[in-house]
Amino acid sequence: MSGADIPLYIDSSALAKLYVPENNSDEVDAYLRGKIGLMISELAITEVLSAIARRRREGAVSAVVANRIRDALLADADSGAFARLHLDPAVHRAAERLLLTTTAAPLRTLDALHVALAFSGAATHLLTFDRRMRDAAAQSGLNVIDLPELRVLDDPAASK
Repeated sequence: MSGADIPLYIDSSALAKLYVPENNSDEVDAYLRGKIGLMISELAITEVLSAIARRRREGAVSAVVANRIRDALLADADSGAFARLHLDPAVHRAAERLLLTTTAAPLRTLDALHVALAFSGAATHLLTFDRRMRDAAAQSGLNVIDLPELRVLDDPAASK
């Protein structure tokens, strides 16, 4: 398997960087360019749009810009550039198991759902900027992409 075709789940903290200029946006874009096997979830889409809505309420983006971001995100999701993973009862049960068994990292509900979604799509790698999710994902057996260094963390202690 080449670096271009790893089964990679992208959580909302990384996905947002593709649509809103933030720290590491350029690195995320460069890293994902040309890759296949990319997965996002309906949960990540909703979380990104929630963050955009918050920025709109705070006056950081206009309604026009917020709608353009929404349209671009949904168009990309519909284009086939990403496999779209859905929440279903099996994903919830997997997340609940993670919540009850992941002891080294204080896992939160949405983080557990993202990790469970990654497993539901048979991802071997996860891209996130959330430290707790990184630690829990690595503890659960996922390889975590660490940007901006672009290295794979396979040791939970290495991500601290």
